[in-house]
Amino acid sequence: MKCKINRNAAKVLNNMLSSEDAKGKSIRVFITHMHGDHAHYDLKLDTPTEHDEVVTTDKDIDIILDKREEFLDGVWIKYFYVPQEGFEITNPAKDFHGHHH
Repeated sequence: MKCKINRNAAKVLNNMLSSEDAKGKSIRVFITHMHGDHAHYDLKLDTPTEHDEVVTTDKDIDIILDKREEFLDGVWIKYFYVPQEGFEITNPAKDFHGHHH
């Protein structure tokens, strides 16, 4: 499985991982809604289970992905400061209706 993150996302995720709540945990990307040929995503701190793959990104951050969810393979985590601050999580290989997060 693959996962990419941009530089801004790496900075925000590293801050999340350095918090007291994050001890022993990694970032999990998960699907909140499926709509046939595209999905909506979110992230949280979590620990891997038997159905997960831990993917190390090019920014050296481990991301937990559920191997049973094909729409998680190839997700791209981006963080933007404008027009409003927040994450955008997409899967360019799977989403055919623009950006969803």
